[in-house]
Amino acid sequence: MKIEALQKLTLLDYPQKMAATVFTYGCNLRCPFCHNALLVTEESEGGIAAEEVLSFLSKRKGMLEGVCVTGGEPLLQPDIEDFLKAIKDMGFSVKLDTNGTFPKKLKDLVRKGLVDYVAMDIKNCREKYALTSGKLAMNLSAIDESIRFLLSGEIDAEFRTTVVKNFHTLEDILKITDWISGCDRYFLQQFVDSGNLIDQNLAGYSDKELTNIYKQVKRKLPVTKLRGISED
Repeated sequence: MKIEALQKLTLLDYPQKMAATVFTYGCNLRCPFCHNALLVTEESEGGIAAEEVLSFLSKRKGMLEGVCVTGGEPLLQPDIEDFLKAIKDMGFSVKLDTNGTFPKKLKDLVRKGLVDYVAMDIKNCREKYALTSGKLAMNLSAIDESIRFLLSGEIDAEFRTTVVKNFHTLEDILKITDWISGCDRYFLQQFVDSGNLIDQNLAGYSDKELTNIYKQVKRKLPVTKLRGISED
């Protein structure tokens, strides 16, 4: 496991749970707006040993309820199964953040009871997926497979899109809702410039603009919610 950071307490990352968040190193995509870009573009400087993270968690049993495992892309990690099993054995719920490019690994972990909640990023509509993922071209069969699996109801899940003015129009997001139709949760996330983006020339919509987009999307997919700003 290449773990770059540990957030010891979060009330936001895991819905309705007090949790810790583990940030894994590395990603197979290069999304220009990634807010954890240093986990993608910089060489790992050693980070935190998995044993250290597990030791911390063992001391928080009965206080924390869950652990979020994010990145980067956590499913790149060869030891992810053993790591999640150790967390589950301590009695914690596990939330996994993924870009959906490893559907077989995702299914395997879920079916082994090692994941309780999945959050999958939907980068854009099909036509603009490669562009928004920082790729010249992209086969979307893995994305399709992950979406179908999460729509099956086998695991509690959400889909989410970080909305960037340079990449997303209302029409793009409405196309996404067709793709994930039948989902239980879809979040439109306000873009935030973390200061270390892969592309420094990006902008988000204003809160008012994004709220207007959200209202139109919600008419088509009522389970849509806003994240990062108020829905009023």
